[in-house]
Amino acid sequence: MAERSIILEPVKIRQKLERMAYEIYEEHCDETDLFLVGVNNKGYLLAQQLLDILQSISPLQIKLLHVVLDPSAPTEKPIQAELGDWINDKPVVIVDDVANTGRTLLFAMKPFLEYLPKSIQIAVLVDREHKQYPVATDFVGLSLST
Repeated sequence: MAERSIILEPVKIRQKLERMAYEIYEEHCDETDLFLVGVNNKGYLLAQQLLDILQSISPLQIKLLHVVLDPSAPTEKPIQAELGDWINDKPVVIVDDVANTGRTLLFAMKPFLEYLPKSIQIAVLVDREHKQYPVATDFVGLSLST
């Protein structure tokens, strides 16, 4: 069995999340509200950590949301997301752990197309830079081209 290598140690993850939180705040410092949307379990965990950091550095009113989908078969099961008109004209940052092909992030955006958010941006801890779908990351902890 192949041994898994660790790309980022916990201390480095925290440092990268702090930098990303400052970048998110800098981008949205003129806003009053912000929605952080975690994709599946790992994205939601990272969104929670970003929320904690953002609450300590900014006055933004931040709401945490969760989008759940099957990355291996995103069209076979409905995408779970509790959204409403209250998201209209508000900035949204979709958070996931890794952006590889962009497919999961593309499908994570799909429920938001029924509404009119002010903006939709993407934050990922690791961007693998192998996009096969038209998805660009806005806030990145680490870029890897492998």
